[in-house]
Amino acid sequence: MLNWKDEYNLGMLADFYEFTMANGYLEKNKEDIITYFDLYFRNVPDNGGFVILAGLEQLISYIENLKFSESDIEYFKSKNIFSEKFIDYLRDFKFEGDIWAMPEGSIAFPNEPLVTVRAPAVQAQLIETMALLCINHQTLIATKANRIVRAANGRAVMEFGARRAQGADAATLGARAAYVGGVIGSSNTLTDKIFNVPALGTMAHSWVMMFENEYEAFKAYAETFPDDTTLLVDTYNTLKEGVPNAIRVFNDVLKPLGKRPKGIRLDSGDIAYLSKQSRIMLDDAGYEDCKIVASSSLDEFKIKALINQGAKVDSFGVGERLITSKSSPVFGGVYKLVAIEKNNKIIPKIKISENVEKITTPGFKQIYRIYDNITKKAEADLVCLFDEEIDTTKPLEIFHPVHTWKRKVIENFSVKKLLLPIFKNGKLIYNPPTLDDITNYRKTELNSFWDEIKRFDYPHLYVVDLSLKLWNLKTDLLQNR
Repeated sequence: MLNWKDEYNLGMLADFYEFTMANGYLEKNKEDIITYFDLYFRNVPDNGGFVILAGLEQLISYIENLKFSESDIEYFKSKNIFSEKFIDYLRDFKFEGDIWAMPEGSIAFPNEPLVTVRAPAVQAQLIETMALLCINHQTLIATKANRIVRAANGRAVMEFGARRAQGADAATLGARAAYVGGVIGSSNTLTDKIFNVPALGTMAHSWVMMFENEYEAFKAYAETFPDDTTLLVDTYNTLKEGVPNAIRVFNDVLKPLGKRPKGIRLDSGDIAYLSKQSRIMLDDAGYEDCKIVASSSLDEFKIKALINQGAKVDSFGVGERLITSKSSPVFGGVYKLVAIEKNNKIIPKIKISENVEKITTPGFKQIYRIYDNITKKAEADLVCLFDEEIDTTKPLEIFHPVHTWKRKVIENFSVKKLLLPIFKNGKLIYNPPTLDDITNYRKTELNSFWDEIKRFDYPHLYVVDLSLKLWNLKTDLLQNR
């Protein structure tokens, strides 16, 4: 019987049309035409104000290991539609292109290139699905996690969703993305082993039910983990049994050892009411430092409501609604051809649609983020052609790319290029940061934006404009089709 794991080559994780098109390019001698593709998105999940980019490390790993095995070659032969030229091409396949991308942890907005690929046509086409998969999934989860973290208003958030994720990779890479977004750790042990995302967790209700009674279960756990005792108190009756039994164990087991409990966890019921009553009981027993953790199908809106109700919760465990981004489960990133290169000349390409938002922005581009030198806050992003430079010594006029009468003159500003070189001629030239460096970068970037952009309801629309040169190029292409 074939072991599917032996055939699990990510090089084959591509839409079938990528291979048929690649075969066609080879047959028509177009394989060496240099192409430019932009990976970008059109709408922010949950009607939010921005997204947090994640997944670049996995895209890098994919590119570095991209190849086709003899088993893959035999598969394509078996389809009886692919040419010998294509088969031979795959045997010696190696990505030799250039890639630019925003670093992970970046704050990004609709219609900005997150990744730009410059490569021969076949190579650029074959990486489309995996490039989208890496960036779409983790950016979605990092963005959702950050919404939840911001809703918690300084209280710690833990990712608890592995068992509800859509598969093993979604659970593990989702937990990584959630850490980029701001959670303090995950219940997923594998994510700790691979990415050093702190593994967190204590007990399930089954632990309590395995013992003769709740007190004995709590006592056994405290004796086993006296330095890290957090007890799940809602298996039977939270206020009449769970919290009193927890306090009794703290007194009987931990106090004689000179230890203090870490916390109790509430996983059901009226969390606001139960947390308030539990806080009173713990404080009266002398355990003012014992934390209260809440879980139970939480998201940013439930957490915000709990805080508004005065819930005495110190941290939150969030599962399915985070790891699946349940309220907005699809990140609509797209991968579009924006230019080709002939005789060292870049020829812009544009896709036109009756749906205006699907009209692409042509050309090889760079993004400048504009900062006010006094407030240090980001004021706008300007999408330019790649060879454009911005003179920060002169006033800069920007304008809306559709409603062109909306204009703004910016003075006393500085700029930062957002797209960094990642691969050059197929060689990695970027030093991927550690996960902690990524989270610190995300914190710094987010602090550079006004709070109005971060609100959940009707966030302020951040300005993303086109340079005059790029706008003229796009307009000319639209008018001369």
